[in-house]
Amino acid sequence: QVQLVESGGGLVQPGGSLRLSCAGSGLTLDYYAIGWFRQAPGKEREGVSCISSSDSSAYYADSVKGRFTITRDNAKNTVYLQMNSLKPEDTAVYYCATGVDRLCYSSSYYYKDWGQGTQVTVSS
Repeated sequence: QVQLVESGGGLVQPGGSLRLSCAGSGLTLDYYAIGWFRQAPGKEREGVSCISSSDSSAYYADSVKGRFTITRDNAKNTVYLQMNSLKPEDTAVYYCATGVDRLCYSSSYYYKDWGQGTQVTVSS
């Protein structure tokens, strides 16, 4: 059974940091591009970052570029999203998802297995 489990969310003050984890079971994450998406209340889901499988190239939304870093640990079958300098507008439920192949795509249409999400709240 394929399963993705996100963890690491929580409440943090503006300027703080969190590290989200996306652990895979029933599949090898290294075979796929892995994307992180987020959805805030009343807003559409948006892509945050993606790491390809072909060469581990990383991609970021303009809103998080320079603050977030996506990495893989293949030994742990886990993908991480390090989030620094967090802002209130980063508040959302964050989801990870496996791509349909090794490449990153901006549209969520090209992602097939999704985790349950983890809440990130940035507030003073």
